[in-house]
Amino acid sequence: MIVNEKEDHFIMIPQHEHAYISGLLVFNWKKNFLLRSKLREEADWAIRQHDRAWIPLDDHPLWNEEKQRPYSFTDYPVKEKLEAYQRGISEVASQSLYAGILCSKHYVSFFSEDSEDPLVIDFLSEEKDRQRELFELMEMDVPYDIFDLHFRRLQFCDDLSLYVCMQDAGIPKDEEVAWFKNGFRQFFDFAPAGMIAHWEDETHVSVHPFPFEQPFEVRIPYRIVSKKEISEKGLEEAYQEAEWHSKHIGFIRQQ
Repeated sequence: MIVNEKEDHFIMIPQHEHAYISGLLVFNWKKNFLLRSKLREEADWAIRQHDRAWIPLDDHPLWNEEKQRPYSFTDYPVKEKLEAYQRGISEVASQSLYAGILCSKHYVSFFSEDSEDPLVIDFLSEEKDRQRELFELMEMDVPYDIFDLHFRRLQFCDDLSLYVCMQDAGIPKDEEVAWFKNGFRQFFDFAPAGMIAHWEDETHVSVHPFPFEQPFEVRIPYRIVSKKEISEKGLEEAYQEAEWHSKHIGFIRQQ
């Protein structure tokens, strides 16, 4: 769950909805930046499905007693999160081996190789084994540069979707989430120095260099969950009873 706290309520966006926006981003990717192929189709599908692991968790959000707010994807209990990751990867891999590999690598990238947490150590080991097994089952050689490009594109679309979901529309650059202030971490042939986004106003985000065919719009669905309702009914009931809202954000070239 993406959780943005306000004075008397929380804005809550399920992770799979954020992933749907990632899928729209890649759908609008410039055609001449990456040749169409069966592998690309599966890589694009992986981007749309990369957070399906969160569907059952977000259907039943948990309350973080220590922080007095709902758990978000950044602080969710590790054991339950890792178990969900592995279920989600298995679901994706059952439909596309290549998409399963990409999603596995994406989740593995969240954790340090130097972690001393036994749960994380086991997760990293099991997922690296899974990736090798899935590559073997594919029975085809995937050039490293193609795989790496697909993986970087997944992570960029994930990050740009988070950029619009985690922040107030129109926020000044110097107040943005630290992850995004200095641009995105991925590099591409058309963006050797990386890309950077700016809120031009409350409904438009510019991206430079612009990686899409043309300007387009996405819809961000969210629930406004009252703190008062949470205190009276508990988080899960308050969340389930909260109405859906949506905001529309347009992606445009830098003005």
